[in-house]
Amino acid sequence: MDFSPTKLLYYDHMFLLQSSATLLSFFKGDDGRRALILDSTIFHPQGGGQPSDTGFISISESDIKFIVQDVRSKDGVVFHFGVVEDSNEELESKLEKGKEVSLQVDESRRKLNSRLHSAGHLLDICMQKVGLGNLEPGKGYHFPDGPFVEYKGVVPQNELQGKQRELELDANALISRGGKVTATVLPYAEAVELCGGCLPDYIPQSSNPRILKFGNNPGCPCGGTHVSDISEIISMKPLLKFGRRRE
Repeated sequence: MDFSPTKLLYYDHMFLLQSSATLLSFFKGDDGRRALILDSTIFHPQGGGQPSDTGFISISESDIKFIVQDVRSKDGVVFHFGVVEDSNEELESKLEKGKEVSLQVDESRRKLNSRLHSAGHLLDICMQKVGLGNLEPGKGYHFPDGPFVEYKGVVPQNELQGKQRELELDANALISRGGKVTATVLPYAEAVELCGGCLPDYIPQSSNPRILKFGNNPGCPCGGTHVSDISEIISMKPLLKFGRRRE
């Protein structure tokens, strides 16, 4: 299959939960799952440490509803995996290329995923504020079953509890104060300026990065969905844990 990259509507409209699109393909994958490919989507695929959205896709001028259970992206193409409600061969035969479809994201799941992802970024901001900016952020896991962010570096054992308390106080003070959260696609030079003078090496200088901004704090590149205001994170209780140093 050869498809152009799927247009990611949530990139520019992060809080949109409904949209329309055109069906490009309906097929059964190698793993037996049914999948839809559309020309555009508001569904966030799993990636960047964030779980995928779920919801449903309705076929215009019919009673066909495709329940979206998982969303993945490969080479820029978004695959919506799921099942046709009350499926039978006649219904599935109506899922033809060119059909107009309506998309609906599960609001409660999106909001939870966005809160957890935003909390991870707020933690990065607070690490700088409490004097732990020398630690290098690594893997982020923003799933409900135990979200975390890994950092590379050393915190002296005798400072651990104190720094943990500072992080909690600083994070919750920022949450109480609130502040607008925005995500904007920018030319590379503007993105560098907004992010304090540098971007990670994995971002090509020829690209237009999407930059996340929390209030007046420096920005950072991110492709995920987030809260509209820092106050929507509600509360945080960071826990610093030592991992085994890798040689």
